[in-house]
Amino acid sequence: MEEEEEDEGGGDRAASASPAASARFVRCLYVVGFLDIFGVSMVVPLMNLHIKSLGASHTVAGIIGELQYLIYERECLQINSQDLEFYLKVFSVKIRSLYGVMQLFSSTFVGCWSDIVGRRYSLLACILLSALGYFLLGNSTTVFLFAISRVPVGIFKHTLSISKALLSDLVSERDRPLVMGRFNAASSVGFILGPVVGGYLAEFKGGFYQTSFICAFIFLLNGGLVWLLPWSEENNSNRDHYQDKETNSFSAKSNHDHHLKSATSRAVTSSSFFQSPWIQVATVLKKIKGIACSNLWDVFLVRFLMSVAILLYYSNFTLALEERFGVKRLFAGYLLSYSSALGVLAGCLLGPITRLYRHNTYRLLLHSSTVTCTLILLYVSAPSIWMVILSSTFLAFSTTIGRTCIIDLELTVGGNEASGTLLGVGQSVTSVGRIIAPLLSGIAQEFSPCGPPSLAVGLALIAILIMNANKQKYRSHGSVKLKNQ
Repeated sequence: MEEEEEDEGGGDRAASASPAASARFVRCLYVVGFLDIFGVSMVVPLMNLHIKSLGASHTVAGIIGELQYLIYERECLQINSQDLEFYLKVFSVKIRSLYGVMQLFSSTFVGCWSDIVGRRYSLLACILLSALGYFLLGNSTTVFLFAISRVPVGIFKHTLSISKALLSDLVSERDRPLVMGRFNAASSVGFILGPVVGGYLAEFKGGFYQTSFICAFIFLLNGGLVWLLPWSEENNSNRDHYQDKETNSFSAKSNHDHHLKSATSRAVTSSSFFQSPWIQVATVLKKIKGIACSNLWDVFLVRFLMSVAILLYYSNFTLALEERFGVKRLFAGYLLSYSSALGVLAGCLLGPITRLYRHNTYRLLLHSSTVTCTLILLYVSAPSIWMVILSSTFLAFSTTIGRTCIIDLELTVGGNEASGTLLGVGQSVTSVGRIIAPLLSGIAQEFSPCGPPSLAVGLALIAILIMNANKQKYRSHGSVKLKNQ
């Protein structure tokens, strides 16, 4: 009798310890996301000046450097809108960016690889190899060394995607939007603080090299944090999580298959890291083929259309405000920073918002996309700068909610056993949007300063129509589950 009581007491302690272990693990991943973006954003704004100081031309800098979207925007905003030749030249440089191309193709493979070998080893590998890239960047005294330093970062800088896949493994589907929103908020704080620290360090002699070394050290610190995470507790809570998911699922057969796949995946990942690379490559290709032949095309198409719409909205934001309302570029910069801060707040408020929608991700995504489309249309027809400020305020909330919901919908429809692959494919889809959006913006801006956001409204409308046409499929993966919970 006493033994039974002890067993029951031990079971209660394990049940109570599991949520505490999961919460502690999740909070540590928030720190990982913050440090990752904080370190990167220290260096990225300084790269363009550094590569030019090495004697490289604009074209060479674009081919081998990580000239991200905002940097190109700033360059394009300095030219006359009628100078189409130079405009397209700048954006063609971006298309040939080596870093962007490597990210485009590697995100799917690395995400799928994390499903096979396990999150711990893949996350550590990505962090340490990225640290190597930034260490080489700190020694890049020639253009050749600069190009070499971008290779490991371009291939393995997928820390955030793997961290999100790990969060998806760890938390329940009801809590996933809340946790993802907080993770994005923590990362956004790093993006806000990083450029400030990097700009301050750049004022000193050899500031770029010092900043790169500090970034490499931050990645090493991040790797140590990942290594020290309570992985044994995570595995136990993860196992309980999948058992709970099997109990709450709406189809006995699909849940049985899902549980078997998840359990098999967890069993394989403990030893598959040490398997032959050819076996790992074959498994990766098989999983990617499974995603390509799945019925997720509409989800990824919605993600592509909405990402291009948002990129088009921001593509000529500063120039359009200057031409339409005569405001200074400094004011536009303040307005963008204001929107970024509101995006952090929106990430923290995802929990109450999802509860308000009864955890129906599809409905929340549909409404946020509709609000985004309406606000961009309001921006296009704004008669005064105050209307622009109003639309920017609410747009920061709708876009943040939409980005989190589309990720959650991918994982819900596609299945959690391949979360790394799904997030990797989604990242590749967004990368394609980043390549296409600047070119579309340049062409649309030739007709009007409101051309890019007007095109964004059309793309957002198409995404909304696709979601409405497939609402039965989305609801079968969302509200049906909720009724059984």
